[in-house]
Amino acid sequence: MTVDHDVLPEDDRARRPEVSPAALFGYAAAATGIFGWFLFGLLVQRQGFVDSVGESAGAAFALLLAVSVVGALRRNGD
Repeated sequence: MTVDHDVLPEDDRARRPEVSPAALFGYAAAATGIFGWFLFGLLVQRQGFVDSVGESAGAAFALLLAVSVVGALRRNGD
């Protein structure tokens, strides 16, 4: 039994749009913001490493949820 790993034909792969510079800037801004939130909790609030990691992870998951909801709304709006 063989498994065909080529799910999409070459034509469909070639037509996929690249990630826009605005999206890359958004990713970088989000990563910087999450890391800044971690440093703020750790150094300014002095709440400890584990609590700072937990807060920044929670903020990152909330951001991912918001991006997912916006993406789903945009995709279903077509």
